[in-house]
Amino acid sequence: METILEQQRRYHEERERLCDSMVKEMVLKKNSSRDAINSEHRLKILLDQHMDSTNHLKELYEDKDDFRKEEIASISGHNDFTEFYNRLKSVKDFHRQHPNQVSVPMSIEFDEWNKLRENPTEEMNNMVEFTDEEGYGKYLDLHECHEKYINLKGVEKVDYITYLSILDHLFDIPRDRKNTEYKKYLEMLLDYLHNYLLRIKPLFDVDQEMESVQKDFQQQWESGTFPGWQKESGGALMNVGAHLDLSAFSSWEELASLGLDRLKSALLALGLKCGGTLEERAERLFSTKGKSDLDPNLMSKPNSGKLKRSKNLNKQKEIAMLEAQVYRFIELLSEQRTATKENVQRKQARSEGERGDSDNEASASESDDEDDDDIPYNPKNLPLGWDGKPIPYWLYKLHGLNISYNCEICGNFTYKGPKAFQRHFAEWRHAHGMRCLGIPNTAHFANVTQIEDALSLWEKLKLQKQEERWQPEQEEEFEDSLGNVVNKKTYEDLKRQGLL
Repeated sequence: METILEQQRRYHEERERLCDSMVKEMVLKKNSSRDAINSEHRLKILLDQHMDSTNHLKELYEDKDDFRKEEIASISGHNDFTEFYNRLKSVKDFHRQHPNQVSVPMSIEFDEWNKLRENPTEEMNNMVEFTDEEGYGKYLDLHECHEKYINLKGVEKVDYITYLSILDHLFDIPRDRKNTEYKKYLEMLLDYLHNYLLRIKPLFDVDQEMESVQKDFQQQWESGTFPGWQKESGGALMNVGAHLDLSAFSSWEELASLGLDRLKSALLALGLKCGGTLEERAERLFSTKGKSDLDPNLMSKPNSGKLKRSKNLNKQKEIAMLEAQVYRFIELLSEQRTATKENVQRKQARSEGERGDSDNEASASESDDEDDDDIPYNPKNLPLGWDGKPIPYWLYKLHGLNISYNCEICGNFTYKGPKAFQRHFAEWRHAHGMRCLGIPNTAHFANVTQIEDALSLWEKLKLQKQEERWQPEQEEEFEDSLGNVVNKKTYEDLKRQGLL
């Protein structure tokens, strides 16, 4: 059995060797994204071992049972030689009882780890599982989430590429469609994104990121500025109802002509039950005409409306919180999302024969241990074509991809080429920026990228619309007794003065 001091020494040695291994792992050259992901997973294993050793070492130093204190006292007192020979005798007895047991030094264990790092085995080359669609962390596989999305009631049925583009357009979905099935869809999407992020970035602190998301969400929710859940300014009829004078009505049929909403408002103002059909509401309200004491059976339950509203509000807040997490995960995985759209478009652009050839090439490269995601030689940072190789430079200049356009409304986002710049005015990023400014994203604001220009143009358009609006006082014409045609304002002034 190891002594307390020997255990502390072993844990200290293990921590130092783990730190050395982590440094060697970090400086190791990564030739592909596969190597980078595998390296991070190996770092995660070493870091977990380091944390375990540190926790054990901390417990030994705290010495809650005073075993370490007793051991130090035994080897530092007057009987130190006696203690030494007793321990020597126990070591000899142990080796006499277990003659063939060999303890492997810690240095040999870490030497084996270094050899595996330099000459990795198949297991070391596949530290984590990915689907074929994910390409070992290069792309997202959201086919199941897409199938769940298009099966939601009241949601537009879109193809997979369009779904990848509108994945974070949750604020465009009306509130009345965000029900239990929608919540299950969000949970399914979150579960995949969370799992995928931990597979490609195992060292990323997801819990800390989600705490930041929750803090930001709470502030936006309380201020009513969270996208898709802005506070609506309801009138008095929606909140506490408005009283209705029943003296002008002689039957409930006349009350029914006011409609469901007006009858509900009047019933709420009296504290009565406001459910049922149009006829039931009209009869219930007309039965209170001329009565000061209302029938208790017609009264609504106290606080039932408040409890129902609070429950609905809590459900809405839970769904909005899930949406906030989805926004952050998609922001963290923006590169993989863009690569996924490009990969799907490349696959759809290929013919059946080309797809078969590409599959054969991929299988051959896997059999030869050649990773197909090696970084191609691209000194001018040109975009990649359908074959995963940089496009020709003449084609790059022909499409104007060497010209950058900046849009302040999109948060100073940069677009490459005039085609992408013109297309972005109809995309979600620019539409969301215009919505935040309180400006409709119409054709009047095409090619407007500065916030100041957009606001000034909006003010000018509002003034122009106000001038074009029909003004009866100035444009409505009247004719006096003599046949003179004047506008309404002049006619009213002459009439008051008795000059007509």
